[in-house]
Amino acid sequence: MYEHIVVFKLKPDTELEKQQALVNQLLSFKGRIPGIVDVSAGVNVTEETKNKQGYTLGLRVTFDGLASLRAYGPHPVHQEFVKTVGDVCDNVIVVDYPIQ
Repeated sequence: MYEHIVVFKLKPDTELEKQQALVNQLLSFKGRIPGIVDVSAGVNVTEETKNKQGYTLGLRVTFDGLASLRAYGPHPVHQEFVKTVGDVCDNVIVVDYPIQ
């Protein structure tokens, strides 16, 4: 299995309603994209660093294998999200790693 971790730095003027709509779109991936075992996403509420880095949303997707992880990027459902978030996103950090 593989873990796919993403944090999104949205533009400062992105309304909370838009942030939540993006979270809902991310959560809809399970059952729509093959190979997803689990998904969680949410708006950053950390007080640890007062969100000084500006990263607004977090995403964690567990895939059943490397082939599924690689097929995820070009999948139409994922590409639809990429287009949606592109208008409001300043930066993204992605980390993928195998898990047991």
